Amino acid sequence: MSKAIARRGIMLVLSSPSGAGKTTIASRLLEDPGIELSISHTTRPKRKGEKDGKDYHFVDRETFTRLRDQDAFLEWAVVFDNYYGTTRKPVEEALAAGRDVLFDVDWQGARKLRESAKDDVVAVFILPPSAAALEQRLRTRAEDSDDVVKRRMRGASNEIQHWEEYDYVVVNTDIDQSVASVRAILAAERLRRTRLSGLKGFVQTLLATL
Repeated sequence: MSKAIARRGIMLVLSSPSGAGKTTIASRLLEDPGIELSISHTTRPKRKGEKDGKDYHFVDRETFTRLRDQDAFLEWAVVFDNYYGTTRKPVEEALAAGRDVLFDVDWQGARKLRESAKDDVVAVFILPPSAAALEQRLRTRAEDSDDVVKRRMRGASNEIQHWEEYDYVVVNTDIDQSVASVRAILAAERLRRTRLSGLKGFVQTLLATL
């Protein structure tokens, strides 16, 4: 495909129950050129190693509520008693410039992004290979107490029930294969005719020179 053909960016949405691998897949995708992470605002506390402005914009509830009331978010949701939201302006600027934006959100966020920008969204759901594997991954992270692990396992059932709302589903049995699958999805969606805003002019020029 000619580099001269302008393209509108994609909102690539990744969702999964906690521990199924979407954060690892997202970090691998962000090694590729042309895609950037949508950095959400959240009211939850920082985890060890996280940085404000890189992993999330960590804010208090008063600040989050003010932004919400100003219609600054494309989507927002409450997850495990904490607020998460995606600010509108930087996403719209990236898409217009032909850059892809990656979203690591739950099913609520994915649904609201579709409502806000249906034609721009490509949604991928990541499934664990089994319930036992999911629980093992949660325990291996060694970040959460037994009570939190049990709570997340209960939450996984609710999250997984929404798998049919997504365009694609990847079962994360092998992380390298899962990353390759999502990269293939992204590559195909970048070639979708309706996203190539410069294609009509390119074809007209091509026809004129035949």
